[in-house]
Amino acid sequence: MESKNPVFSRSPYTHQQQGWTPSPEHLQGMYDSPAYAPAPPAAKTMTIDDVVVRGFMTLGTLVVAGAASWYFEVGMGVAAISALIGVVLGLIASFKQSTNPALILGYALFYGVFVGALSRMYESFFNGIVLQAVIGTALAFAAVLTVYSLRIVRVTPKFTKFVIAAAIGALALVLVNLVAGFFVDGGIGLRTDSPLGWIFSAAMILLGTFFLLLDFDDIERGVKAGAPEKYSWQCAFGLTLSLVWIYLEVLRFISYFSGDD
Repeated sequence: MESKNPVFSRSPYTHQQQGWTPSPEHLQGMYDSPAYAPAPPAAKTMTIDDVVVRGFMTLGTLVVAGAASWYFEVGMGVAAISALIGVVLGLIASFKQSTNPALILGYALFYGVFVGALSRMYESFFNGIVLQAVIGTALAFAAVLTVYSLRIVRVTPKFTKFVIAAAIGALALVLVNLVAGFFVDGGIGLRTDSPLGWIFSAAMILLGTFFLLLDFDDIERGVKAGAPEKYSWQCAFGLTLSLVWIYLEVLRFISYFSGDD
């Protein structure tokens, strides 16, 4: 079975701050590479419960780290360093398709510090926005899970290639906007409080939900194909990346409509 979810650091905030974007050749190579080998007959195979448990551990680590970052009022300088470390660990886990718990939980820990500090900054400007973003992310997750379970949208190879191509295009636009920002205030307007900014942010949220569909499909196919139990760590990692992507984009989108006129 071929992996159809090229997990990588999908947060647009990370790409803006670090200036990193994956090459199409690298992503396509990940798409073509098998994510795992079938488990030996005597080995324990992955189950949905395995993914749920690892998912709670990974996302829980990120949430706890974020809460600690918020409580101790970690500055954005420290948060940026934590984000950089998290990105490096995330890239290693993504490109190597690693199932190492320490690597994946390390990503969640360091990136959680960044997410917590960023959330606190938004909350200081827009009271109640974090709770709204959390609820919005939870609703998006539930909606995508329902759509996938009812087979309203089927994950086909054509759909997968479309999602990957859209992600490459979106990240390329973010990079162009970042570079343009050095010469023109706001760059080309993708991250400004404007109709163009609203549309782009909504598109990024939609793209994040598409990646959730790929995550669900990878999990289902892995269970049916008898993937090793340890592969559940990679599935949990992919889910965490998608949820963080959606949360940060929902946070940004809500902020556009939360200011005082």
